[in-house]
Amino acid sequence: MPAKSKSKGKKVAPAPLAVRKAAGKTPKNPLFEKRPRNFGIGQAVQPRRDLSRYVKWPQYVRLQRQRKILLQRLKVPPALTQFTRTMDKNMTTQLLKILNKHRPEDKAQKRDRLNTLAESKAEGGSGETTKKPIVVKYGLNHIVDLVESKKATLVVIAHDVEPIELVVWLPTLCKKMDVPYCIVKSKARLGKVVHKKTAAALAFTTVKSEDKPEFAKLVQSVRASYNDKYEDVRKVWGGGILGIKSQHKEAKHQKALAAEEAKRMQV
Repeated sequence: MPAKSKSKGKKVAPAPLAVRKAAGKTPKNPLFEKRPRNFGIGQAVQPRRDLSRYVKWPQYVRLQRQRKILLQRLKVPPALTQFTRTMDKNMTTQLLKILNKHRPEDKAQKRDRLNTLAESKAEGGSGETTKKPIVVKYGLNHIVDLVESKKATLVVIAHDVEPIELVVWLPTLCKKMDVPYCIVKSKARLGKVVHKKTAAALAFTTVKSEDKPEFAKLVQSVRASYNDKYEDVRKVWGGGILGIKSQHKEAKHQKALAAEEAKRMQV
């Protein structure tokens, strides 16, 4: 049986275009011509963009960034987590103020002092040294001796010592010997106090008489923040923070589980 031919309907003529109202155009000022930029190759200078994502950073930068991410993702034991609990800004400012008043002499000051001493001795003077200056102590071995002999009145530890094994045991020793200790940012700031690039730890044995009231208040605050909370801190683990993609994925999974549970309750 022959297939039926489909009847073609008549095409409807397109509707006439609506008559546009002649909008009153304001005359353009010939002094200000529109000159669109062409950002093609060899044309206008490209606009500034943030290209840091495409920069090949030095290896030490990549390593420290990867290390930071790993410490967020992995479970970090309490012995290392305690170094993230640094002193707050106000207390750190007070501490650095006292530290700068008790800086040891640098090489130039020592040279001048020895020259003055030699000149006085050459002129027939006694050549006796003056009273021992009150300065902050540095050097891990020296600080350990001061803590073990209970001569240290306050120990300041840097939070970013590398390798961390150099100072990871120092808070425990200070707690055992009942010596106040605190953790501050950073080893470069502590090193600047003692005219070095970096310093892992500093220690006070005594302070000048005019700074004793302020120092006593600081030690009291440090004891409350670190020594008294030592048992609580040694039970707190760090890390275990998921990345942003993993957080969204987990939230989506939990939402699906909640929806499934809601359906089950309705049945």
